[in-house]
Amino acid sequence: MKITITFIAILTTSLTCAQTLLRPDRVFDGKAVHDNWVVLVEGTTIAFAGMEGDLKPLSYTAEINLTGMTLMPGLIEGHSHLLLHPYNETSWNDQVLKESPVERAIRGTVHAKNSLMAGITTMRDLGAEGAGYSDVYLKKTIEEGIINGPRLLVAGPAIVATGAYGPKGFHDGVHVPLGAEEASGKEEVIRTVRRQMGNGADFIKIYADYRWGKGEPSQPTFSLEEIESMVATATSAGRYVVAHAGTPEGMRRAILGGVETIEHGDGGTLEIFKLMKEKAVALCPTLAAGDAIEQYNGWDKATGKEPARITAKKESFKLALQAGVDIVFGGDVGVFTHGENTRELELMVAYGMTPLASLRAATSGNARIFHLNNLGEVKKGSLADIIAIEGNPLIDISKMKDVKFVMKDGTIYKNVAWPEQ
Repeated sequence: MKITITFIAILTTSLTCAQTLLRPDRVFDGKAVHDNWVVLVEGTTIAFAGMEGDLKPLSYTAEINLTGMTLMPGLIEGHSHLLLHPYNETSWNDQVLKESPVERAIRGTVHAKNSLMAGITTMRDLGAEGAGYSDVYLKKTIEEGIINGPRLLVAGPAIVATGAYGPKGFHDGVHVPLGAEEASGKEEVIRTVRRQMGNGADFIKIYADYRWGKGEPSQPTFSLEEIESMVATATSAGRYVVAHAGTPEGMRRAILGGVETIEHGDGGTLEIFKLMKEKAVALCPTLAAGDAIEQYNGWDKATGKEPARITAKKESFKLALQAGVDIVFGGDVGVFTHGENTRELELMVAYGMTPLASLRAATSGNARIFHLNNLGEVKKGSLADIIAIEGNPLIDISKMKDVKFVMKDGTIYKNVAWPEQ
C-alpha cells in the first residue's frame, strides 16, 4: 500500500516521543516465538515485551492492533549493493562505465526506501562498485532524515589486488573506472585501509580471490601477509574486515588472516568450513544472487534442468550447515531487485535451514555478528526496529514477502491500516 512521506510525518510526530502499544497475534523476539505477547514502545526504544498481564496499567498514546500478524525485529540485511540494480536491466560493466555516480546515488535513494518498506531496517552495504563513497553519503542522508531507508553500515570502495578486478578488456592506454580500489603490498594495503576508514567506511571489504582474466576461474589474490596487515589496521581502529572469497585457498587465507565474514563461499569444502567454525568466521552465502544470475542466463526454474552452479551451491551450503558455521542473511541484493530481499530467506530454507534458524540469522544472528548490541531482538532496551508480517512465517517462510508494518527507531514508516492519500 502506498503511503506518502508527508502522511507518515504527520502521523508519526505524535508517536515518536510517546508510548505505543503493539498487539499482534504472536511475537518472534529474535530467538523464540511467543503467543499473546504485547510490545510497548516508548520513544525510540522498546520498553516492554511480554504477556500483557505483566505490564503495569498505563495510559497509552496509541494502540495498534496487528491482528493475524507476527511481530518481529526489523530484518538486518547482511550483503547489499544500494548502488547497483538488477543485471538483467543493465549489465554490471555498463552500470560502472555508463551510469554516473550521481545517477547511481539517485537510484540508491529509491533502493533504500524499497528495502525499508520490505522490512529491512538495518543494512550492511558491501561496496559502491565504482561509485566511490556514494554509499557513505546515502548513509548520511538517511541519518539526517533527508531520505527514508535502513540504518546503514557501509564499506565504501572494496579493496582488490592490483590487476584483479574490472571492468576489463581495454588496452593498457585506456583508463576506466574500476569497481573497487586497487592495492598491493603491505604498506600500500595498510594505507588504503586507513584512507577508506578516514573517508567514512564502517568496515573494510576485500577480494581474497577473483578472476585475473576473462573466462578464467577465480584464483587467490592477496597474500596472507597482506590480509593480516589489513585486518590488523582495521581492528586497531575499531573496524573489521570481510572477504569476498569462493575458492578454498582464497577462503583459507581470509580466514587465517582474521576476517569476520566470508561472502559467497561457493567453493568451500568441509575442511574449510570447519576452519571457519574454529575461527568463528561467519558465512554470507548470497544464495539469491546466484539464483537470479542463472535465471538471467535462461534458466526456467519451473521446467528447466537445475544448473550445475545451483547444484554445487546447495552442496556447499549443506557442508557449511554440517560444520556448524554461523550463517549471515544477505542475498547480494542489487544483483536482483531491491525490496525483494527476502528471496534469500526462502532459499536458505529451500537449501536446508529451518524457518526459525533463517529468521534468527536475519535478526539476532546478524546483530551479534555485526556487533549491533541494541538491535535484532524484541526486548526491553532494544531500539524499536520492529516489523509485522501477515500470517506466520515460521510455518511458511514465503510470508516474509508480505510485510504490513515497519517501524524504525520508534517511527512508523508503513502500516497497512492507514488509508492511502
